[in-house]
Parts: sequence; structure tokens; C-alpha cells
Amino acid sequence: MASLVIIKTGDAFPEVVDQHGDFEQLFIRRLNDALPEQLTLKVWDARLTATPPDDIAGAVITGSHSMVSEQPSWSEALKPWLQQALADNLPLLGVCYGHQLMAAAFGGISDYHPAGRESGTRTVRLTQAGQQDPLFSQLPVHFPAHLTHAQSVMQLPHGATILAHNCHDAHQALRYGPRQWSVQFHPEFSPPVMRAYIERQRAALRDQGDNPDQLLNEISETPEATSLLQLFIDFI
Repeated sequence: MASLVIIKTGDAFPEVVDQHGDFEQLFIRRLNDALPEQLTLKVWDARLTATPPDDIAGAVITGSHSMVSEQPSWSEALKPWLQQALADNLPLLGVCYGHQLMAAAFGGISDYHPAGRESGTRTVRLTQAGQQDPLFSQLPVHFPAHLTHAQSVMQLPHGATILAHNCHDAHQALRYGPRQWSVQFHPEFSPPVMRAYIERQRAALRDQGDNPDQLLNEISETPEATSLLQLFIDFI
């Protein structure tokens, strides 16, 4: 049976794992209800093995606390696989680290954002291209999304299309091919998970001039962002 594979690239903070599950479990929880009978979910921890599962029908690449610009060996080993997946028109959805890794694999540059870390529930806006995209056109023009990242896609790969942006990041969502997308935000996060991340990052956020208490107060549900995961399954 064909599988939608969750490519695991990192672990969440221990308190998040204990209370809510690790990154792959957050995705599994969101995807299970929308999964058709002919698809199964599998997890491929790319840090532990370079060998992917058989019969991959599509893949979601998770977030990570690693940094793409530091080029971990397991991360670099994923790049040729992603390039081949794009050439084969395999459906892909990269999230946070997965977003930055896909952009780097396809010829862009991911690195630390000069404005610092972006955390919290922020508004994301579709571009004109996003409003016409087969996946993103099913979302409203403005929608809230959970974000936590220090690095961003700083330079686009050739041929990539910007689908969404906000005041912090010009590249909140990208498309690379007919069925290959990536997003900087976290469609798998719930408000409690977002809250745990801000609590963990209090000192760093305060040091860069953000108000952690205000960010906590502004956390909200993100149903439109979360719906991307279910909508993505339709392209597999």
C-alpha cells in the first residue's frame, strides 16, 4: 500500500513531547482524519537512516531545531532525494525546517533572518500567485498561523513562486513545481504547543525586543493554516 511519509528532521522540546507528542505525532494527529483508505502514514527519521520507505506517494518534511545553514550531514544527504522527488513530481510539503531545506536543495539560500526570531500566532497573507495556486487558493487571503523560527529562506531558488508573506518574512510559502510546496509556519501546531514554545523562548524573545506575555496573549486557533495538511492529501 502506498504511503504518505512524514520525514522527521528533529525533535520538539522535551516538555512538548511529554505533553503533546513529538513533531511527527503532531502531524499524524492532524492527518489521520483526512487520510483515504488507500494511503498509510509512515515516519522516516532522516537523521537515523538515509534509506526511505518503499512506495512513497507523497511526503511531508517536519520542522527541526537544527539549522539548514549549518549543513548537518543527514540534512545534506536529503537534498539529492528532494531533488529527485521534484523531478519525479512527487507531492511534497515542507514545514519550517522542511521549508528551508527544500529551498536550499533546489538552489536557494536559507540562513539566519537579520530581524531575528519570529514566534507566535501571526497573520500570513497570500500573494496574487497564492490566490491562484491550486492548493493555497482554497485559503482566505489573510489567515493566522503559528510560527517559531530563527532562520528563513533568504534567497529563492530559480523558478520558485512566492505564495504567501508577512511583515517579517517575504517567503512564508513557496511552490517549486506542480505538487511541491513549502511553508515557514506550522500547520500542525495547536495553541498549547505554540504557548510551550514561547515559554521556552522567553529570554531570547525579550532580548530581541519582543514581549513574550503579549505574544502569549495573541495566540489563537489557526484552522485555515491547519487545513493545508488535509488539502495537501488531495494532491497525492
